[in-house]
Amino acid sequence: MNKIGFDNAEYIRLQSTRIKERISSFGGKLYLEFGGKLFDDYHASRVLPGFLPDTKVKMLAEMREQAEIIIAISAASIEKSKRRGDLGITYENEVLRLIDAFRSIGLYVGSVVITRHVPSPATDHFESHLTQLGVRVYHHYTIPGYPSNVPLIVSDEGYGKNDYIETSRPLVVVTAPGPGSGKMATCLSQLYHENKRGVKAGYAKFETFPIWNLPLKHPVNLAYEAATADLDDVNMIDPYHLEAYGKKTVNYNRDVEIFPVLDAIFKKIYGSSPYKSPTDMGVNMAGFAITDDDAVSAASRREILRRSYQAAVDVASGAAGEEVMLRLELLKNTAGITDDERPVIAAARAKAESTGSPALAIELPDGRIVTGKTSSLLGASSAALLNALKTLAGVDDARHLIPPEKIEPIQHLKVQHLGNRNPRLHTDELLITLAICAVTDEDAARTIECLDMLHGCEAHSSVILSRVDESLFRKLGVNLTCEPRYEINRLYRK
Repeated sequence: MNKIGFDNAEYIRLQSTRIKERISSFGGKLYLEFGGKLFDDYHASRVLPGFLPDTKVKMLAEMREQAEIIIAISAASIEKSKRRGDLGITYENEVLRLIDAFRSIGLYVGSVVITRHVPSPATDHFESHLTQLGVRVYHHYTIPGYPSNVPLIVSDEGYGKNDYIETSRPLVVVTAPGPGSGKMATCLSQLYHENKRGVKAGYAKFETFPIWNLPLKHPVNLAYEAATADLDDVNMIDPYHLEAYGKKTVNYNRDVEIFPVLDAIFKKIYGSSPYKSPTDMGVNMAGFAITDDDAVSAASRREILRRSYQAAVDVASGAAGEEVMLRLELLKNTAGITDDERPVIAAARAKAESTGSPALAIELPDGRIVTGKTSSLLGASSAALLNALKTLAGVDDARHLIPPEKIEPIQHLKVQHLGNRNPRLHTDELLITLAICAVTDEDAARTIECLDMLHGCEAHSSVILSRVDESLFRKLGVNLTCEPRYEINRLYRK
Protein backbone atom coordinates (compact mmCIF):
# COMPACT_ATOMS: atom_id res chain seq x y z
CA MET A 1 0.00 0.00 0.00
CA ASN A 2 0.99 3.63 -0.30
CA LYS A 3 3.73 4.91 1.99
CA ILE A 4 3.48 8.57 2.95
CA GLY A 5 5.71 10.62 0.66
CA PHE A 6 4.32 14.14 0.98
CA ASP A 7 4.27 16.62 3.90
CA ASN A 8 0.82 18.17 3.69
CA ALA A 9 1.29 20.71 6.51
CA GLU A 10 4.58 21.95 5.07
CA TYR A 11 2.99 22.29 1.66
CA ILE A 12 0.18 24.48 3.01
CA ARG A 13 2.77 26.68 4.76
CA LEU A 14 5.00 26.99 1.69
CA GLN A 15 2.12 27.56 -0.70
CA SER A 16 0.36 30.27 1.28
CA THR A 17 3.69 32.07 1.83
CA ARG A 18 4.45 31.95 -1.89
CA ILE A 19 1.08 33.38 -2.88
CA LYS A 20 1.41 36.21 -0.35
CA GLU A 21 4.83 37.04 -1.79
CA ARG A 22 3.35 37.21 -5.28
CA ILE A 23 0.55 39.52 -4.09
CA SER A 24 3.14 41.87 -2.62
CA SER A 25 5.26 41.83 -5.77
CA PHE A 26 2.34 43.30 -7.73
CA GLY A 27 1.55 46.04 -5.27
CA GLY A 28 -1.22 44.35 -3.34
CA LYS A 29 -3.67 42.88 -5.93
CA LEU A 30 -3.34 39.49 -7.59
CA TYR A 31 -5.61 37.54 -9.94
CA LEU A 32 -4.73 33.89 -9.40
CA GLU A 33 -5.86 31.41 -12.04
CA PHE A 34 -6.53 28.19 -10.16
CA GLY A 35 -6.18 25.17 -12.42
CA GLY A 36 -7.23 21.64 -11.54
CA LYS A 37 -9.61 20.76 -8.74
CA LEU A 38 -9.82 22.91 -5.64
CA PHE A 39 -12.01 20.38 -3.86
CA ASP A 40 -11.83 16.61 -4.20
CA ASP A 41 -8.36 16.50 -5.79
CA TYR A 42 -8.13 12.73 -5.61
CA HIS A 43 -5.55 12.52 -8.39
CA ALA A 44 -3.10 14.56 -6.32
CA SER A 45 -3.85 12.50 -3.20
CA ARG A 46 -3.16 9.28 -5.12
CA VAL A 47 0.14 10.31 -6.73
CA LEU A 48 1.40 12.32 -3.72
CA PRO A 49 0.49 10.04 -0.77
CA GLY A 50 0.06 12.36 2.18
CA PHE A 51 -1.62 15.09 0.12
CA LEU A 52 -5.25 15.44 1.24
CA PRO A 53 -8.00 15.95 -1.38
CA ASP A 54 -9.03 19.29 0.16
CA THR A 55 -5.49 20.57 0.82
CA LYS A 56 -5.67 23.50 -1.61
CA VAL A 57 -8.92 24.72 -0.10
CA LYS A 58 -7.43 24.50 3.40
CA MET A 59 -4.54 26.62 2.17
CA LEU A 60 -6.96 29.23 0.83
CA ALA A 61 -8.99 29.08 4.02
CA GLU A 62 -5.92 30.28 5.90
CA MET A 63 -6.06 33.37 3.68
CA ARG A 64 -9.85 33.81 3.84
CA GLU A 65 -9.65 37.42 5.00
CA GLN A 66 -7.60 38.33 1.92
CA ALA A 67 -9.28 36.15 -0.69
CA GLU A 68 -12.41 36.16 -2.80
CA ILE A 69 -13.56 33.75 -5.49
CA ILE A 70 -14.71 34.29 -9.08
CA ILE A 71 -16.15 31.21 -10.78
CA ALA A 72 -15.98 31.15 -14.58
CA ILE A 73 -18.27 29.01 -16.74
CA SER A 74 -18.58 29.20 -20.51
CA ALA A 75 -21.92 29.63 -22.24
CA ALA A 76 -20.99 26.69 -24.49
CA SER A 77 -20.73 24.37 -21.47
CA ILE A 78 -24.15 25.48 -20.28
CA GLU A 79 -25.67 24.95 -23.73
CA LYS A 80 -24.18 21.48 -24.07
CA SER A 81 -25.03 20.47 -20.49
CA LYS A 82 -21.38 19.55 -20.07
CA ARG A 83 -20.68 17.25 -17.11
CA ARG A 84 -17.86 16.54 -14.72
CA GLY A 85 -16.66 13.06 -15.55
CA ASP A 86 -15.85 12.10 -11.96
CA LEU A 87 -19.05 13.37 -10.32
CA GLY A 88 -21.45 13.05 -13.25
CA ILE A 89 -23.07 16.45 -12.58
CA THR A 90 -23.48 19.34 -15.03
CA TYR A 91 -21.12 22.31 -14.94
CA GLU A 92 -24.02 24.49 -13.81
CA ASN A 93 -24.64 22.25 -10.80
CA GLU A 94 -20.93 22.11 -10.13
CA VAL A 95 -20.88 25.92 -9.94
CA LEU A 96 -23.61 25.76 -7.29
CA ARG A 97 -21.78 22.98 -5.44
CA LEU A 98 -18.55 25.02 -5.46
CA ILE A 99 -20.31 28.11 -4.10
CA ASP A 100 -21.79 26.08 -1.24
CA ALA A 101 -18.44 24.41 -0.52
CA PHE A 102 -16.52 27.69 -0.50
CA ARG A 103 -19.05 29.37 1.75
CA SER A 104 -19.07 26.43 4.16
CA ILE A 105 -15.41 27.11 5.03
CA GLY A 106 -15.76 30.88 5.19
CA LEU A 107 -14.46 31.79 1.73
CA TYR A 108 -16.19 34.67 -0.02
CA VAL A 109 -17.59 33.99 -3.50
CA GLY A 110 -17.81 37.40 -5.16
CA SER A 111 -19.39 36.48 -8.46
CA VAL A 112 -19.86 34.15 -11.41
CA VAL A 113 -18.76 35.17 -14.89
CA ILE A 114 -20.31 33.58 -17.98
CA THR A 115 -17.57 33.55 -20.61
CA ARG A 116 -18.09 33.56 -24.38
CA HIS A 117 -21.55 34.78 -23.53
CA VAL A 118 -24.32 34.43 -26.10
CA PRO A 119 -27.98 34.81 -25.04
CA SER A 120 -29.88 31.51 -25.08
CA PRO A 121 -32.70 29.95 -23.07
CA ALA A 122 -30.29 27.70 -21.12
CA THR A 123 -27.79 30.46 -20.37
CA ASP A 124 -30.48 32.98 -19.48
CA HIS A 125 -32.18 30.47 -17.18
CA PHE A 126 -28.94 29.72 -15.33
CA GLU A 127 -28.14 33.42 -14.94
CA SER A 128 -31.65 34.09 -13.64
CA HIS A 129 -31.31 31.26 -11.16
CA LEU A 130 -27.98 32.61 -9.86
CA THR A 131 -29.42 36.09 -9.54
CA GLN A 132 -32.38 34.77 -7.55
CA LEU A 133 -29.86 33.08 -5.23
CA GLY A 134 -28.16 36.43 -4.64
CA VAL A 135 -25.06 35.70 -6.75
CA ARG A 136 -23.71 38.50 -8.95
CA VAL A 137 -23.33 37.50 -12.61
CA TYR A 138 -21.09 39.12 -15.23
CA HIS A 139 -20.66 38.57 -18.98
CA HIS A 140 -17.48 38.15 -21.01
CA TYR A 141 -17.67 37.82 -24.77
CA THR A 142 -15.95 36.06 -27.64
CA ILE A 143 -13.21 38.20 -29.21
CA PRO A 144 -12.56 37.61 -32.95
CA GLY A 145 -9.06 36.30 -33.57
CA TYR A 146 -8.50 35.30 -29.93
CA PRO A 147 -5.81 34.71 -28.76
CA SER A 148 -3.50 35.85 -31.57
CA ASN A 149 -5.04 39.22 -32.48
CA VAL A 150 -3.39 41.08 -29.58
CA PRO A 151 -4.13 44.65 -30.81
CA LEU A 152 -7.86 43.85 -30.89
CA ILE A 153 -7.83 41.81 -27.68
CA VAL A 154 -6.18 44.57 -25.64
CA SER A 155 -8.53 47.34 -26.73
CA ASP A 156 -11.94 48.79 -25.95
CA GLU A 157 -13.37 46.50 -28.65
CA GLY A 158 -11.77 43.43 -27.06
CA TYR A 159 -11.35 43.12 -23.30
CA GLY A 160 -12.97 46.54 -23.04
CA LYS A 161 -16.35 45.08 -24.09
CA ASN A 162 -16.31 42.59 -21.22
CA ASP A 163 -18.04 43.45 -17.99
CA TYR A 164 -15.65 44.70 -15.31
CA ILE A 165 -16.00 42.33 -12.37
CA GLU A 166 -16.19 44.23 -9.10
CA THR A 167 -13.73 42.83 -6.55
CA SER A 168 -12.75 44.05 -3.11
CA ARG A 169 -9.91 41.87 -1.82
CA PRO A 170 -6.18 41.59 -2.60
CA LEU A 171 -6.31 37.94 -3.72
CA VAL A 172 -8.87 37.11 -6.41
CA VAL A 173 -8.99 33.38 -7.11
CA VAL A 174 -10.46 32.55 -10.51
CA THR A 175 -11.63 28.95 -10.70
CA ALA A 176 -14.11 26.94 -12.78
CA PRO A 177 -16.14 23.73 -12.85
CA GLY A 178 -13.80 22.25 -15.46
CA PRO A 179 -11.38 22.94 -18.34
CA GLY A 180 -12.29 25.27 -21.20
CA SER A 181 -14.18 27.67 -18.95
CA GLY A 182 -12.10 30.79 -19.66
CA LYS A 183 -10.20 31.26 -16.38
CA MET A 184 -7.09 32.78 -17.95
CA ALA A 185 -9.06 35.09 -20.23
CA THR A 186 -11.07 36.27 -17.20
CA CYS A 187 -7.88 37.14 -15.33
CA LEU A 188 -6.36 39.01 -18.28
CA SER A 189 -9.58 40.91 -18.97
CA GLN A 190 -9.58 42.07 -15.36
CA LEU A 191 -5.96 43.23 -15.65
CA TYR A 192 -6.94 45.37 -18.63
CA HIS A 193 -9.85 46.96 -16.75
CA GLU A 194 -7.84 47.45 -13.55
CA ASN A 195 -5.05 49.14 -15.49
CA LYS A 196 -7.54 51.54 -17.10
CA ARG A 197 -8.77 52.40 -13.61
CA GLY A 198 -5.27 53.05 -12.37
CA VAL A 199 -5.23 49.97 -10.15
CA LYS A 200 -1.95 48.03 -10.07
CA ALA A 201 -2.79 44.32 -10.30
CA GLY A 202 -0.96 41.18 -11.34
CA TYR A 203 -1.60 37.69 -12.63
CA ALA A 204 -0.25 34.31 -11.56
CA LYS A 205 -1.15 30.71 -12.26
CA PHE A 206 -1.57 27.86 -9.82
CA GLU A 207 -1.41 24.40 -11.39
CA THR A 208 -0.38 21.47 -9.20
CA PHE A 209 0.79 19.46 -12.22
CA PRO A 210 3.14 19.05 -13.90
CA ILE A 211 5.49 19.75 -11.01
CA TRP A 212 7.96 22.19 -12.50
CA ASN A 213 10.99 21.25 -10.38
CA LEU A 214 10.77 17.49 -10.92
CA PRO A 215 12.39 15.83 -13.97
CA LEU A 216 10.41 15.73 -17.20
CA LYS A 217 9.99 11.94 -17.09
CA HIS A 218 9.45 11.67 -13.35
CA PRO A 219 6.51 9.30 -12.64
CA VAL A 220 4.52 12.12 -10.98
CA ASN A 221 4.71 14.18 -14.16
CA LEU A 222 4.01 11.14 -16.36
CA ALA A 223 0.92 10.46 -14.23
CA TYR A 224 -0.28 13.97 -15.08
CA GLU A 225 0.07 13.15 -18.79
CA ALA A 226 -1.96 10.00 -18.14
CA ALA A 227 -4.67 12.02 -16.37
CA THR A 228 -4.93 14.48 -19.26
CA ALA A 229 -4.46 12.06 -22.15
CA ASP A 230 -7.86 13.04 -23.54
CA LEU A 231 -6.76 16.70 -23.69
CA ASP A 232 -3.56 16.00 -25.66
CA ASP A 233 -1.49 17.63 -22.92
CA VAL A 234 2.22 16.85 -23.16
CA ASN A 235 4.89 17.72 -20.61
CA MET A 236 7.93 19.51 -21.97
CA ILE A 237 10.98 21.48 -20.90
CA ASP A 238 10.08 25.16 -20.70
CA PRO A 239 12.25 26.64 -23.51
CA TYR A 240 11.70 30.23 -22.37
CA HIS A 241 12.87 29.47 -18.84
CA LEU A 242 15.89 27.59 -20.17
CA GLU A 243 16.82 30.51 -22.39
CA ALA A 244 16.28 33.17 -19.70
CA TYR A 245 17.91 31.40 -16.74
CA GLY A 246 19.81 28.41 -18.09
CA LYS A 247 17.70 26.09 -15.91
CA LYS A 248 15.51 23.16 -16.96
CA THR A 249 11.96 23.29 -15.63
CA VAL A 250 8.86 21.36 -16.67
CA ASN A 251 5.66 22.83 -18.03
CA TYR A 252 3.02 21.57 -20.43
CA ASN A 253 2.54 22.29 -24.09
CA ARG A 254 -0.50 24.57 -23.89
CA ASP A 255 1.16 27.00 -21.48
CA VAL A 256 4.36 27.01 -23.53
CA GLU A 257 2.46 27.56 -26.78
CA ILE A 258 0.37 30.44 -25.38
CA PHE A 259 3.24 32.22 -23.61
CA PRO A 260 4.28 34.46 -26.55
CA VAL A 261 0.70 35.70 -26.74
CA LEU A 262 0.53 36.29 -22.99
CA ASP A 263 3.87 38.09 -23.13
CA ALA A 264 2.52 40.38 -25.86
CA ILE A 265 -0.70 41.00 -23.90
CA PHE A 266 1.24 41.88 -20.75
CA LYS A 267 3.39 44.32 -22.71
CA LYS A 268 0.33 45.86 -24.30
CA ILE A 269 -1.35 46.34 -20.90
CA TYR A 270 1.64 47.29 -18.75
CA GLY A 271 4.27 48.42 -21.24
CA SER A 272 6.48 45.50 -20.16
CA SER A 273 6.04 41.87 -19.16
CA PRO A 274 6.57 40.78 -15.53
CA TYR A 275 7.49 37.26 -16.62
CA LYS A 276 10.21 35.70 -18.76
CA SER A 277 8.69 32.19 -18.96
CA PRO A 278 5.55 30.17 -18.29
CA THR A 279 7.32 28.73 -15.24
CA ASP A 280 7.72 32.26 -13.86
CA MET A 281 3.94 32.69 -13.91
CA GLY A 282 3.39 29.70 -11.63
CA VAL A 283 3.35 29.66 -7.84
CA ASN A 284 3.18 25.89 -7.22
CA MET A 285 5.33 24.65 -4.32
CA ALA A 286 4.26 20.98 -4.29
CA GLY A 287 7.69 19.72 -5.34
CA PHE A 288 9.26 21.15 -2.20
CA ALA A 289 6.91 19.15 0.06
CA ILE A 290 7.85 15.70 -1.31
CA THR A 291 9.56 13.79 1.49
CA ASP A 292 9.96 10.34 -0.08
CA ASP A 293 10.60 10.23 -3.81
CA ASP A 294 10.38 6.43 -3.97
CA ALA A 295 6.92 6.51 -2.37
CA VAL A 296 5.47 9.12 -4.74
CA SER A 297 7.11 7.42 -7.73
CA ALA A 298 5.54 4.05 -6.87
CA ALA A 299 2.14 5.66 -6.28
CA SER A 300 2.36 7.51 -9.59
CA ARG A 301 3.23 4.35 -11.51
CA ARG A 302 0.14 2.66 -10.05
CA GLU A 303 -1.93 5.67 -11.09
CA ILE A 304 -0.72 5.38 -14.69
CA LEU A 305 -1.69 1.69 -14.64
CA ARG A 306 -5.14 2.53 -13.27
CA ARG A 307 -5.66 5.19 -15.95
CA SER A 308 -4.69 2.66 -18.62
CA TYR A 309 -7.32 0.19 -17.43
CA GLN A 310 -9.96 2.91 -17.20
CA ALA A 311 -9.27 3.96 -20.79
CA ALA A 312 -9.68 0.37 -21.95
CA VAL A 313 -13.01 0.15 -20.09
CA ASP A 314 -14.14 3.42 -21.69
CA VAL A 315 -13.43 1.94 -25.13
CA ALA A 316 -15.27 -1.29 -24.30
CA SER A 317 -18.29 0.65 -23.02
CA GLY A 318 -18.36 3.01 -25.99
CA ALA A 319 -17.58 6.07 -23.83
CA ALA A 320 -14.36 6.91 -25.70
CA GLY A 321 -12.38 6.14 -28.83
CA GLU A 322 -9.18 4.13 -28.97
CA GLU A 323 -6.85 7.15 -29.24
CA VAL A 324 -6.68 7.81 -25.50
CA MET A 325 -6.25 4.10 -24.71
CA LEU A 326 -3.39 3.76 -27.18
CA ARG A 327 -1.74 6.91 -25.82
CA LEU A 328 -1.88 5.52 -22.31
CA GLU A 329 -0.59 2.13 -23.40
CA LEU A 330 2.40 3.88 -24.99
CA LEU A 331 2.96 5.91 -21.82
CA LYS A 332 2.76 2.78 -19.67
CA ASN A 333 5.16 0.84 -21.87
CA THR A 334 7.60 3.72 -22.12
CA ALA A 335 7.76 3.89 -18.32
CA GLY A 336 8.13 0.10 -18.07
CA ILE A 337 4.98 -0.30 -15.96
CA THR A 338 3.50 -3.79 -15.66
CA ASP A 339 0.42 -5.31 -14.02
CA ASP A 340 2.68 -6.72 -11.29
CA GLU A 341 2.77 -3.27 -9.68
CA ARG A 342 -0.86 -3.85 -8.58
CA PRO A 343 -1.04 -7.41 -7.12
CA VAL A 344 -4.85 -7.24 -7.01
CA ILE A 345 -4.92 -7.69 -10.80
CA ALA A 346 -3.36 -11.16 -10.71
CA ALA A 347 -5.44 -12.09 -7.65
CA ALA A 348 -8.75 -11.18 -9.31
CA ARG A 349 -7.82 -13.03 -12.50
CA ALA A 350 -6.78 -16.14 -10.59
CA LYS A 351 -9.99 -16.19 -8.58
CA ALA A 352 -12.10 -15.76 -11.71
CA GLU A 353 -10.23 -18.56 -13.48
CA SER A 354 -10.57 -20.98 -10.54
CA THR A 355 -14.30 -20.32 -10.07
CA GLY A 356 -15.30 -19.81 -13.70
CA SER A 357 -17.25 -16.67 -12.75
CA PRO A 358 -16.56 -12.96 -12.10
CA ALA A 359 -14.30 -12.13 -9.17
CA LEU A 360 -12.91 -9.08 -7.41
CA ALA A 361 -9.80 -8.62 -5.26
CA ILE A 362 -9.05 -5.92 -2.66
CA GLU A 363 -5.64 -5.13 -1.20
CA LEU A 364 -5.96 -4.10 2.46
CA PRO A 365 -3.82 -1.43 4.15
CA ASP A 366 -1.39 -4.05 5.53
CA GLY A 367 -0.88 -5.62 2.09
CA ARG A 368 -3.14 -8.65 2.57
CA ILE A 369 -5.37 -9.43 -0.41
CA VAL A 370 -8.93 -10.68 -0.04
CA THR A 371 -11.14 -11.84 -2.88
CA GLY A 372 -14.79 -12.31 -3.59
CA LYS A 373 -16.56 -14.59 -6.05
CA THR A 374 -20.02 -14.55 -7.57
CA SER A 375 -22.60 -16.64 -5.71
CA SER A 376 -26.35 -17.04 -5.76
CA LEU A 377 -26.70 -14.41 -3.01
CA LEU A 378 -23.92 -11.89 -3.64
CA GLY A 379 -22.14 -10.45 -6.63
CA ALA A 380 -18.34 -10.64 -6.67
CA SER A 381 -17.92 -7.01 -5.63
CA SER A 382 -20.31 -7.42 -2.68
CA ALA A 383 -18.61 -10.64 -1.59
CA ALA A 384 -15.15 -9.06 -1.76
CA LEU A 385 -16.33 -5.99 0.15
CA LEU A 386 -17.88 -8.12 2.89
CA ASN A 387 -14.77 -10.34 3.11
CA ALA A 388 -12.53 -7.26 3.33
CA LEU A 389 -14.58 -5.76 6.16
CA LYS A 390 -14.67 -9.08 8.05
CA THR A 391 -10.89 -9.38 7.73
CA LEU A 392 -10.32 -5.84 8.96
CA ALA A 393 -12.71 -6.38 11.89
CA GLY A 394 -11.16 -9.73 12.82
CA VAL A 395 -14.39 -11.64 12.23
CA ASP A 396 -14.06 -15.33 11.40
CA ASP A 397 -14.46 -15.91 7.67
CA ALA A 398 -16.90 -18.76 8.31
CA ARG A 399 -19.21 -16.48 10.32
CA HIS A 400 -22.38 -15.49 8.40
CA LEU A 401 -22.98 -11.83 9.28
CA ILE A 402 -26.03 -11.70 7.01
CA PRO A 403 -28.08 -14.90 7.23
CA PRO A 404 -29.32 -16.16 3.83
CA GLU A 405 -32.92 -15.95 5.05
CA LYS A 406 -32.51 -12.17 5.32
CA ILE A 407 -31.13 -11.86 1.79
CA GLU A 408 -33.81 -13.96 0.07
CA PRO A 409 -36.72 -11.51 0.71
CA ILE A 410 -34.60 -8.69 -0.74
CA GLN A 411 -33.92 -10.79 -3.83
CA HIS A 412 -37.62 -11.52 -4.19
CA LEU A 413 -38.39 -7.80 -3.97
CA LYS A 414 -35.75 -6.94 -6.59
CA VAL A 415 -36.82 -9.53 -9.14
CA GLN A 416 -40.57 -9.86 -8.65
CA HIS A 417 -41.50 -6.26 -7.88
CA LEU A 418 -38.68 -3.94 -9.06
CA GLY A 419 -37.97 -5.59 -12.40
CA ASN A 420 -34.31 -6.47 -11.79
CA ARG A 421 -32.84 -9.42 -13.69
CA ASN A 422 -29.94 -9.83 -11.27
CA PRO A 423 -31.11 -11.09 -7.86
CA ARG A 424 -27.68 -10.78 -6.21
CA LEU A 425 -27.11 -7.94 -3.77
CA HIS A 426 -25.19 -4.92 -5.07
CA THR A 427 -22.64 -3.34 -2.75
CA ASP A 428 -25.01 -0.61 -1.56
CA GLU A 429 -27.72 -3.17 -0.80
CA LEU A 430 -25.18 -5.28 1.05
CA LEU A 431 -24.12 -2.39 3.29
CA ILE A 432 -27.72 -1.41 4.08
CA THR A 433 -28.53 -5.01 5.03
CA LEU A 434 -25.31 -5.25 7.08
CA ALA A 435 -26.18 -2.02 8.89
CA ILE A 436 -29.59 -3.44 9.82
CA CYS A 437 -27.94 -6.61 11.14
CA ALA A 438 -25.49 -4.46 13.14
CA VAL A 439 -28.34 -3.33 15.41
CA THR A 440 -28.37 -6.75 17.10
CA ASP A 441 -25.00 -8.24 16.04
CA GLU A 442 -21.75 -6.89 17.51
CA ASP A 443 -19.62 -8.51 14.81
CA ALA A 444 -21.67 -6.82 12.08
CA ALA A 445 -21.36 -3.50 13.92
CA ARG A 446 -17.56 -3.90 14.05
CA THR A 447 -17.36 -4.53 10.33
CA ILE A 448 -19.35 -1.37 9.55
CA GLU A 449 -16.90 0.64 11.67
CA CYS A 450 -14.06 -0.58 9.41
CA LEU A 451 -15.42 1.09 6.25
CA ASP A 452 -13.09 4.09 6.57
CA MET A 453 -10.09 1.75 6.58
CA LEU A 454 -10.80 0.93 2.93
CA HIS A 455 -9.93 4.46 1.82
CA GLY A 456 -6.90 4.31 -0.49
CA CYS A 457 -7.06 0.53 -0.92
CA GLU A 458 -6.51 -1.01 -4.37
CA ALA A 459 -9.16 -3.20 -6.02
CA HIS A 460 -9.53 -5.01 -9.35
CA SER A 461 -12.51 -6.72 -10.95
CA SER A 462 -12.40 -9.42 -13.61
CA VAL A 463 -15.37 -7.74 -15.36
CA ILE A 464 -16.76 -4.23 -15.74
CA LEU A 465 -18.91 -3.44 -12.71
CA SER A 466 -22.34 -1.88 -12.61
CA ARG A 467 -22.53 1.87 -12.11
CA VAL A 468 -23.95 1.28 -8.62
CA ASP A 469 -20.97 -0.79 -7.50
CA GLU A 470 -18.46 1.47 -9.20
CA SER A 471 -19.99 4.52 -7.53
CA LEU A 472 -19.93 2.93 -4.09
CA PHE A 473 -16.25 1.99 -4.33
CA ARG A 474 -15.53 5.57 -5.38
CA LYS A 475 -17.39 6.91 -2.33
CA LEU A 476 -15.36 4.61 -0.11
CA GLY A 477 -12.13 5.94 -1.67
CA VAL A 478 -11.16 2.55 -3.10
CA ASN A 479 -8.94 2.73 -6.21
CA LEU A 480 -10.88 0.41 -8.51
CA THR A 481 -9.95 -0.94 -11.93
CA CYS A 482 -11.73 -3.47 -14.12
CA GLU A 483 -10.90 -5.80 -16.96
CA PRO A 484 -12.35 -4.27 -20.16
CA ARG A 485 -15.09 -6.85 -20.64
CA TYR A 486 -18.68 -7.36 -19.50
CA GLU A 487 -20.02 -10.37 -17.67
CA ILE A 488 -23.02 -10.51 -20.01
CA ASN A 489 -23.09 -9.43 -23.65
CA ARG A 490 -25.97 -6.96 -23.60
CA LEU A 491 -26.33 -3.71 -25.57
CA TYR A 492 -28.24 -1.63 -22.98
CA ARG A 493 -26.68 -1.23 -19.55
CA LYS A 494 -27.77 0.54 -16.39
